[in-house]
Amino acid sequence: MKRYIVSLFVLFMLAGCGPRNAGEPARIEPEAEEIATTETAWLAGKQAYEEYCAGCHEEGLDGAPRTGDRDAWDKRSWLWEAVLFEHARTGYGDMPAKGGDAELDEATVTKAAEYMLTLTYPETHRD
Repeated sequence: MKRYIVSLFVLFMLAGCGPRNAGEPARIEPEAEEIATTETAWLAGKQAYEEYCAGCHEEGLDGAPRTGDRDAWDKRSWLWEAVLFEHARTGYGDMPAKGGDAELDEATVTKAAEYMLTLTYPETHRD
């Protein structure tokens, strides 16, 4: 619920951003290129999650919140999505930065964290 409130706030803040011609309706349907980009990001996130994150988060090793366990994630900060992304990039407690691979780029780390969230909260998957 907290995530939805934060998401709605961000959505409302971004609604007025960016240029738009007066009288031109907002685009509702995503372009094919955007869909392909989303699918590519989804697959990259899945692959990175499975390679770098699942080893601990599937079993809850060293206190890692288990993927799919909403109760474990709901107990986190109300800013938990931003905190998760920061912890994934920089590490936290026993969790190594970037899943233990210092060469992993931050975009891939973020995609892996987003993928993990959609496994736990599938209704938030951004198609």
